[in-house]
Amino acid sequence: MLGRRRGLCCVPGEDFLRDTAHRDPSYRQNILDMTACLLACGIEPEKTILFQQSLVPLHSELAWILGCLCSVPRLQRLPQWKEKKSSVKEPSVGLLTYPILQAADILLYKSTLVPVGEDQTQHIELTRDLARAFNRLHGTVFPECKMLSGEVPKIRSLRNPTSKMSKSEANSKSRIDLLDSPEVILEKCRKAVTDFTSEISYDPEGRPGVSNLIEIHMAMADLTEDEIVEESFLLAEDTGMYKMRLAGIIAESLAPVRERVIAYRKDPDFLTDVLKEGAAKASLIAEETMEDVRRLVGFR
Repeated sequence: MLGRRRGLCCVPGEDFLRDTAHRDPSYRQNILDMTACLLACGIEPEKTILFQQSLVPLHSELAWILGCLCSVPRLQRLPQWKEKKSSVKEPSVGLLTYPILQAADILLYKSTLVPVGEDQTQHIELTRDLARAFNRLHGTVFPECKMLSGEVPKIRSLRNPTSKMSKSEANSKSRIDLLDSPEVILEKCRKAVTDFTSEISYDPEGRPGVSNLIEIHMAMADLTEDEIVEESFLLAEDTGMYKMRLAGIIAESLAPVRERVIAYRKDPDFLTDVLKEGAAKASLIAEETMEDVRRLVGFR
């Protein structure tokens, strides 16, 4: 998130800190792994405040205040609530109110640009609505945030190209993990869902599976869909051949990141220190915001 000061990157720990299902307390390793991945991908602690969300309890305080400005029907209309509650026998309050906590994550630092995928569009709209509601009711504190999306705003599941690729998906073959070996990447690409048409063409509506692979290729090789389709035509590839070539491209692109992640994981004390130092910096900014919030709502 980008705001008035510098970039902030909040580590929820592979969704464990804000997840809505009961988890094993051993999630600590997942938090460190996520931190290692972010550092390996180029996040620099000297330029970005990288921290663990649960080390800044003001997130929860602001989420409670924002929750008093939001109706239950508004949350129940969000598509991710509808999608996830269908896969949970007894959906929790945490699942329902997760978007409010997400809004608090953003507003607590008065962020103006939020790098998220297109699947988060309605959550960002909710964040803007909550900011407007607070400003109108209590006094202006929060700026209006905007989405910051890349050229490929949504990477879709390899097993179900109509839904997003997610680390929380039970089937590991639905996604490419940063620590996947070239052999694992090849196997996942080989089994990626496509269709019965052999040639390569870009048609997100008619051919979502193949189009998803092309979009992944676009992100990895900085090519357009037309360039990829033309290249495949010149190579006389069918979908099977294209999957194998794409697997090699992905593996080669991720190899340096994978090596850096492995190196960072060998020094858990360093990763812990990064998160603690980031939390200390984030807390200072968060406390400034909450002092204004508490005063305006009458808590001070």
